[in-house]
Amino acid sequence: MGVLCLLSVASVAQWPRAIAQPAHARQLQSSYLGSQSCKPCHAAIASSFSRSSMGRSMVPASTDAVQHFGVPQSFYNSSLDRHYAIAVANGNVLESEWQLAADGHTIFRDTQPLRWIIGADANGFGGIVDRQGYLTEAPASYYPSIARWDLSPGYQRGDYGFNRIVAPGCIFCHSGRARPVPGVLGKYQEPAFSQLAIGCENCHGPGSAHVQAMNAGKAWAPGKDPTIVNPQHLSRKRSDEICMSCHQTGDARAFEPGKSYLDFRPGQPLQHIMAILMVPPTPDHPPTRDHVQHYYSMILSKCYRASLSQPAGKQMRCITCHDPHVEPTHAEAPAWFNSRCMQCHTVSSCTEPAALRHATTPVDNCIGCHMPKRDDLALSHSALTNHRIVRDASEPFPAVAFHQTTAALPDLIDLDSEPGVSPAPLTLLDAYDQLRHDHPQYQADYDQLLTRLAAQLPHNAHVLALLGHREWKQGNTADARTHLLQSAKLDANQPSVYADLSAIDARLGNAESAVAFAQKAANLDPFNENRRHDLVLRLIDAQQYQQAVAVMQQYLAAFPEDAFLRKALAIANQP
Repeated sequence: MGVLCLLSVASVAQWPRAIAQPAHARQLQSSYLGSQSCKPCHAAIASSFSRSSMGRSMVPASTDAVQHFGVPQSFYNSSLDRHYAIAVANGNVLESEWQLAADGHTIFRDTQPLRWIIGADANGFGGIVDRQGYLTEAPASYYPSIARWDLSPGYQRGDYGFNRIVAPGCIFCHSGRARPVPGVLGKYQEPAFSQLAIGCENCHGPGSAHVQAMNAGKAWAPGKDPTIVNPQHLSRKRSDEICMSCHQTGDARAFEPGKSYLDFRPGQPLQHIMAILMVPPTPDHPPTRDHVQHYYSMILSKCYRASLSQPAGKQMRCITCHDPHVEPTHAEAPAWFNSRCMQCHTVSSCTEPAALRHATTPVDNCIGCHMPKRDDLALSHSALTNHRIVRDASEPFPAVAFHQTTAALPDLIDLDSEPGVSPAPLTLLDAYDQLRHDHPQYQADYDQLLTRLAAQLPHNAHVLALLGHREWKQGNTADARTHLLQSAKLDANQPSVYADLSAIDARLGNAESAVAFAQKAANLDPFNENRRHDLVLRLIDAQQYQQAVAVMQQYLAAFPEDAFLRKALAIANQP
């Protein structure tokens, strides 16, 4: 890096155009370089961050990466009737899943090399498998709280084997920069990541313009550098949105039309990319979840709400208490966060008797009393901090918790709303679609909005796909087929559309086209067991028995745990 100095007018003319442009334009034009480019000037920060959970969020799977995980290790899960083992061989970390018959013979065994380890000490570590460009989860994970391996999160609810794809929405928050193939769910470019672990640019934005400016010797006053984002100098809302992009899921996340996770740039309004929405709580069903609901819990706290009457620089935000560059150890955390509390409170603020406060371990542990950890129902063997900062466990929710909707959006809480701005209708449609299965009260909203958008956007592939699916489920076969064919013509990368068309044509007796559509759905979504099964059934319906057997054999070679295909193939092979 060059020595900072003032530049001549002539040298200014040679700067990259992005440096001299407004921050918004610069953000869009600057490119990602990776954290290695930041280390020469920010060595101490880089070193500290590399030891944090975020800085270690993802590493290559290696002997060193699992040396503290009790490898080799094996376990049995009775609910799935599956055996699992994790071992190291020839420098590779291998994970196996198998099932035994009553007589002890092996029904199937699937062993996959782990390519990456994802996670940190806070909750657990899981494996990611690269299956010809498709990234999938491994079924076993290591949990520090119990010091052993067990089923990966979510596997308690389904038998996924090594076939649960890693969606961009998941990996976005656990890696530095993923490179998903647009329009193909679960598939990634090679290399799949331009940076593995969460890095500097996740919070500070793309750094190429900043590095070029520093190399050119440019200097700005603190908070005035237009080439990089410093969350400390952003507004409270813009700063919190950087954290919200990963630490606040809500009940539904829906993108603005044409946007994806890769479009978010720190410092720009998050709502330009996505809406984070919640089902309004009621006094009978208050918001009690802790899993990735940190921001929402914080804004319901007395600390946060009281701070809003203070000048902008004094208002509470995520980085009031958290320094992303420094993560205190378990032993250091109480004192670390006590110092944060004392920015607003004093020792005499606590009304508990001194003897009771001194009896805690450690002494005077503010977060131990006011931000207690609770078991996380979404993650096995995990506990998460309650960010509502309660006086005690019995503290009721503030009245505002039950009055957070607006006239523009009366049935949902928009956690990141801009004044006078509501989610786009297509964004809201996706949110209702996500919510209606677990929250049937949104079915009517979904149907009404879909009907309206079908009239307003008659050539939108996504709207036509949803419309066709609804017509098919309602028995309007001809209309459904018309809408779905139009949708497929506009966007050929929609496996669900081809699956619906296959089911429709099978019902109509069009066996050949039902097979063709099922094949397209399976090709586009190869790790979805329903697509595999549909293709086999369509081939059987079309009396293409040899092809059905060949497909089953092909699939079982890749997905040996598939009991449906094993049974179907056994029947087909009967004399």
